[in-house]
Amino acid sequence: MPKKTTLHLCKVCSLSFNRKADLKRHIRTHTGEKPFACEVCGSAFSQKPYLHIHRRIHTGEKPYRCEACGSSFRTKSHLTEHMRIHTGEKPYSCDVCDSSFTTTSRLKDHKRTHTGEKPYSCQVCDSSFTTKSDLRRHIKIHTGVDPSSCHLCEVCNYSFKTKAELKRHVRTHTGEKPHTCEVCGAAFSEKPTLRKHMRIHTGEKPYSCEVCGSSFRVKPNLIRHMGIHTDGKPYSCKVCDSSFAKSGDLQKHMFTHTNEQSQQMN
Repeated sequence: MPKKTTLHLCKVCSLSFNRKADLKRHIRTHTGEKPFACEVCGSAFSQKPYLHIHRRIHTGEKPYRCEACGSSFRTKSHLTEHMRIHTGEKPYSCDVCDSSFTTTSRLKDHKRTHTGEKPYSCQVCDSSFTTKSDLRRHIKIHTGVDPSSCHLCEVCNYSFKTKAELKRHVRTHTGEKPHTCEVCGAAFSEKPTLRKHMRIHTGEKPYSCEVCGSSFRVKPNLIRHMGIHTDGKPYSCKVCDSSFAKSGDLQKHMFTHTNEQSQQMN
């Protein structure tokens, strides 16, 4: 008689899984739990494989190599997308106008030209945009950066106040990592990231919890720890003392104070 399979049911969305471990991983999509933290920069992930891939940013490891031109990539999906440069393949087609694209994200951006959808909204003036890059360029109006004085990235059109900032940014495209650890040889694109990494070797933990005295190598780890003491809302507004679970929510909230200041000036 065949062995009966026991299904493990998610109480939130009713999806079922053959293994308890799969259910446990799935539940994190509901809870937002990210138990796997990077010891170098503090970034956290819901699954261990995602952490392994992330670590390649710090180690410089790029195990997936293009046989056509020799370019290397951190993930297999990035290599797959890159290969379309050589093959000319554009597998994602628009069902409205038959335009084709190399990635699903580019197709999604294109479809908004037909639907008129503008999901990216400015928190300052409520202007809306079809792509995230358009919103980023618009935000410069509010940050006081004169577009004519900006240093523009020729790869992605992102702009920066200073030439030094642009230089650091360009390394995200080139993969250049000029700052090397003298102890283990790990390489980094920015000097501050190297300094954080060195704490692994020195044992330095400069960020201390004022409540319980626990110490951490990087600030993000301290902020996550503070959630224990702050009911899960470690990001506090210095203007009105509101607290938030995510840094992005705090940033959005801060725009409400920017609006208040603008109205007072007018």
